[in-house]
Amino acid sequence: MGMPHVIEIVMLTVAALMLLLCRVKVSKVAEGSVFIAGVQAVIAIFGIAWMGDTFFQGNMELLSGSIKGMVTTAPWLFAFALFVLSILLYSQAATVRALMPLGISLGIPAPFLIAMFPAVNGYFFIPNYPTVVAAINFDRTGTTGIGRYVLNHSFMIPGLVATFSSIGIGFVLAKLMF
Repeated sequence: MGMPHVIEIVMLTVAALMLLLCRVKVSKVAEGSVFIAGVQAVIAIFGIAWMGDTFFQGNMELLSGSIKGMVTTAPWLFAFALFVLSILLYSQAATVRALMPLGISLGIPAPFLIAMFPAVNGYFFIPNYPTVVAAINFDRTGTTGIGRYVLNHSFMIPGLVATFSSIGIGFVLAKLMF
């Protein structure tokens, strides 16, 4: 049994103890907005990440050939590949698992790959990631929302600024330290 199994067992045990000790009506839990949003998030994250990873692994030769030509001339463009794939996979781990070995095989230096790591956080770009949808649903003030166009939501500017400034700072640190 590995660490993920231990974490899952501990979490489920604690949840069961909370239900028993707090004398919560179990039927009410399933009706709550947090529970519903959480179940939707689990289904969306695992399902889409698994589907995207399967697609990428099945088309690795075609995609690696396309990315190789682009990255050979400008290694920093690999960050865009990470960003776009993270939008499609909705998972940082699946994106890293799918593309980082390719980056290593293409000869991109490790400090540059580390600098580009924040690009795997592009799942906010299209506002259908479960935590983004949950944040919009939980907001009682009405300040968080999806705009008139799909790509002008409340998370777009902060997400892009944080991602691209983190990558830029990472490249500066990589140049200074290595």
